[in-house]
Amino acid sequence: MSGRRQPIVAVLGHVDHGKTSLLDHIRSLGEQGRSSVMDREAGGITQHIGATEVPSDILNELCAPLLGGKKFDSPGLLFIDTPGHHSFSSLRARGGSLADIAILIVDVMEGCRPQTRESLRILKQSKTPFVIAANKVDRIHGWECEEGRAMALSMRSQSNEAQGLFEQRYWDLVGQFAEDGFNLERYDRIKDFTKDIALVPVSAKEGEGIQDLLAVVIGLAERYLSDQLTDVEGSGEATVLEMKEERGLGKTLDLILHRGSIRKGDEIVLVSDKGAVSTRVKGLFAPRGMSEMRDAGDRWDNTEASYAAAGVKISAPSLEGVLVGTTLRVVNSEEERREAMEAASAEAKLSIDLEEEGVCIKSDTVGGLEALAKELRGIEVPIREASIGKVSRRDVRSAEAASDPLHRVIMAFSTEILGEAEEEIEASETGVKHIGSEIIYRILEEHEEWVEARKAELEEERREMVVYPGRIMLLPDHTFRVSKPAVVGVRVVAGRIHIGQGLLKEGRRVGRIKSIRSGQESMKEARQGAEVAISVDGVTVGRQIDEGDVLLVDIPESHARKLRKMEMSQAEKEVYEDLLELHRKDDHFWGR
Repeated sequence: MSGRRQPIVAVLGHVDHGKTSLLDHIRSLGEQGRSSVMDREAGGITQHIGATEVPSDILNELCAPLLGGKKFDSPGLLFIDTPGHHSFSSLRARGGSLADIAILIVDVMEGCRPQTRESLRILKQSKTPFVIAANKVDRIHGWECEEGRAMALSMRSQSNEAQGLFEQRYWDLVGQFAEDGFNLERYDRIKDFTKDIALVPVSAKEGEGIQDLLAVVIGLAERYLSDQLTDVEGSGEATVLEMKEERGLGKTLDLILHRGSIRKGDEIVLVSDKGAVSTRVKGLFAPRGMSEMRDAGDRWDNTEASYAAAGVKISAPSLEGVLVGTTLRVVNSEEERREAMEAASAEAKLSIDLEEEGVCIKSDTVGGLEALAKELRGIEVPIREASIGKVSRRDVRSAEAASDPLHRVIMAFSTEILGEAEEEIEASETGVKHIGSEIIYRILEEHEEWVEARKAELEEERREMVVYPGRIMLLPDHTFRVSKPAVVGVRVVAGRIHIGQGLLKEGRRVGRIKSIRSGQESMKEARQGAEVAISVDGVTVGRQIDEGDVLLVDIPESHARKLRKMEMSQAEKEVYEDLLELHRKDDHFWGR
């Protein structure tokens, strides 16, 4: 058993689908039948910082009926309990995911929800093997639960009706996961774990099917992870989960140690917002046993050393500005120190390609920022600024400076906006937009909707400034005044008309629109389909123009160039083409 560390297991899923209940149930396993603290300390479940370790003797005992005589070789399983506001995508170890394996919890009654799909996307990207826990089977009508019972037994003892209802939900899930390219199969029917994703029905609340879930996780770990679980030797490497102020300790870091060991007094290299920093471990702490975990007060036990995989807390000088989600490296020689400083500097420099022009992005962690950047690259949205932390007034001003109005947006993943920044946005006259969410694709969707709406607004603003082509017909029996100026009723047959536009009849200029009225109301423009009265300078009805005439409404040449790049209706395009043809008889380059 020595020479291997326990696999790190992440539990993911949509809000309220049962992550907490599952972790609580797993924690309670060690307390059953182990009443005294002493017993529990020897081979019982231990609570780490941000993680819970279930040793292999408990797992082997619990899952024996399902493991068919096999034994779990690793020391146990370490479940990471990521802080709620941290997306799993932020927690990385050496470029991959911090977790070796994941459990994706899905509420069997609700199926795939936005965060389920987000989790799937992250698992796919990080190539993390995972199991589906179809939770809340206790909510299926007629389903009878028994605490501690294996799901294989439970399923056989359910009524036909309950089994039928479960099958229905199961096939719904199979369909939903197939949309994302995953083949789901019930865990007891799987032939090949490389082709199918195992689905284990469970009730975290009632404690049914938990050993089946753990047995499948163990099976996956044994099958796929033997190589990556042997990196227990050598210098420690950890992922920073959180930075906290602890009474009497000052600034501390919560870490998941995923390789090697860490000791008091060790030199460590960290990644901060200023680049690589080196310091020494002053205090190394583990929380007290399970039951005391929930008590307040001085609950940290000093410890001399910690070995992978484990959750630990350290205190050290110079922890200001350390970035969450980055790597802590323990160094034991000058050579290691040089390599670690180089690696930390590279990690501090975001591996995000920035452009001269583009959007601003923010996140609470390096991993989160890179995950968002990767998605934006995929849909060809350029990024001008990327930084870690809350959205500040400075970010708003930076977004305002973008020359393209469609780039005046701040996309913030898993991080808040400060009040001063919100005020700045409200006061902004350039239309800066803040889009924040804990789900990346929500940000992308909202961004897409905003771009569409903003394009329409900008189009409208441009249209108001540009004179559009149009075609009008003089209505019979609607001459209100013959000349000086002529006032006639017209129908806008195509496009639109503006005050000040020249009118053309068979290519010749015949006056200019002086005013447009509808009843008593004066108008700046009238659009296709409108019937209005216009006054025209420089013509007499019956001479240059007649009732029933169809006239073209001319546009200035500079506007003809602008219109070429703009959206026009089919009717406007036709009038535009007619005008181009007319003008180009005299000037071949007109409007080009």
